[in-house]
Amino acid sequence: MSVDDAPDRLEVYADYVCPFCYLGRQSLARYRERRDDPLEIEWHPYDLRRGKRNPDGSIDHDVDDGKDEEYFEQAKANVRRLQERYDVEMAQEIAADVDSLEAQLVSWHVKRESPERWTAFDDAIYEALWQDGRDIGDEDVLIDLATDVDLPADAVTEALADDDLRATLEDRFDDARKRGVTGVPTFVYEGHAARGAVPPEQLERLIEGES
Repeated sequence: MSVDDAPDRLEVYADYVCPFCYLGRQSLARYRERRDDPLEIEWHPYDLRRGKRNPDGSIDHDVDDGKDEEYFEQAKANVRRLQERYDVEMAQEIAADVDSLEAQLVSWHVKRESPERWTAFDDAIYEALWQDGRDIGDEDVLIDLATDVDLPADAVTEALADDDLRATLEDRFDDARKRGVTGVPTFVYEGHAARGAVPPEQLERLIEGES
């Protein structure tokens, strides 16, 4: 395949615990359905809980991250508005008590070691949290999701025990911030970006440059 024949490639920065990332996927799916040409998706992990973890890995809700009760009420209202727009049912509007770090770690491992199964696993994580209300930070849940998409259970246990992989993922989080990503979802195409669960028409303009 020549460079001219290569499919368009959209970079997507996302965190599984972000409801707008889940809703942004609905918009992206609609845009891809109406495209004539294939679109390659490159996932970049992002950590919304960074700086809020206690030494034991639990989430410290007392850390001041600028997100007060008013912020969360507005976020919930925006989630409900986008649910209606994209006709999507969700088990919850916010998942403040769920940490996605372990899910992202396993997902990154799968992407590297079993790329042909990654899309199915990525979908399964989102569906588990936002459709079924499951805790994607739980190892047993991740094993269930892995085996459901024909991955071995040890894909999960090996990833969670791999300190080098964990350090690599932390580097990816740092890289995202160095590139100026401050929130998710962020869609990047050839140096141009759109942030949030933007409508399919905005993704079309981002990628195809149409007004």
